[in-house]
Amino acid sequence: MFYMSNILILAFLFFAGCLIGWGIEVIFRRFEPSNKARKWINPGFLIGPYLPLYGFGLCTLYLLAGLEKFIHTDNTALQKFILFLLMAIAMTVIELIAGEIFIVKMHVKLWDYTGNKFNYKGIICPLYSLIWAALGAVYYFFIHPYILDALNWLANNLAFSFFIGFFYGVFAIDLFYSLKLAEKIKTFAEENDMVIRYEEFKRHIRESSEERKEKYRFMLSMGSGARLGEHLKKYRDKQREEQRGHRLNDFISKIKKSDT
Repeated sequence: MFYMSNILILAFLFFAGCLIGWGIEVIFRRFEPSNKARKWINPGFLIGPYLPLYGFGLCTLYLLAGLEKFIHTDNTALQKFILFLLMAIAMTVIELIAGEIFIVKMHVKLWDYTGNKFNYKGIICPLYSLIWAALGAVYYFFIHPYILDALNWLANNLAFSFFIGFFYGVFAIDLFYSLKLAEKIKTFAEENDMVIRYEEFKRHIRESSEERKEKYRFMLSMGSGARLGEHLKKYRDKQREEQRGHRLNDFISKIKKSDT
């Protein structure tokens, strides 16, 4: 019974983390500098309002918060610092693993930190590790102390387990559908020797829909298989055109330097 309660608690935290993370990313993408038009963008790989990365992250923060007593030091501030450092490292590792899997296996980059200093492959960087540490501190001080009793109550409530089961049923259907789309994207990326930047690709779809004066579907932005292929070809052509432009600019810059 004890283990079942813990499983239900982690299942709920994953569910809550997915939803909360999705909300955070929707707001972040609305106001990020690259989104000058301030358009709403559905973040992540799945269709529905959830981001598994944050789900795993919240479960990790919950488990790490319980390990505080094993950090043996009389200095409370140092103890908290070590805990938040561990949280930042754990979240960065989760981000690294997820990013590498999608790039290597699916030829898709779900996020891109290329513009940030000291980034690794554009999937992790010190700035976002610091943000993870800050989120870990927010969780520890403002969330963790107040949810333990509620989590224990929910874990022993049968109606709650039905609710969680319903979420995972919907989640599984979404995952199956999204993986089918991802397989088509992967095939196209392999044939054209490229990596699809997922968020950039979704922005491209939105811009194309607006140019055609078509209704943009926030959740089902990829459309049907045939429409997806059309979007991918246009995205590829746009990428190649931009690459040619960058190479031309680099060539001109080299000529100017040699003349001086």
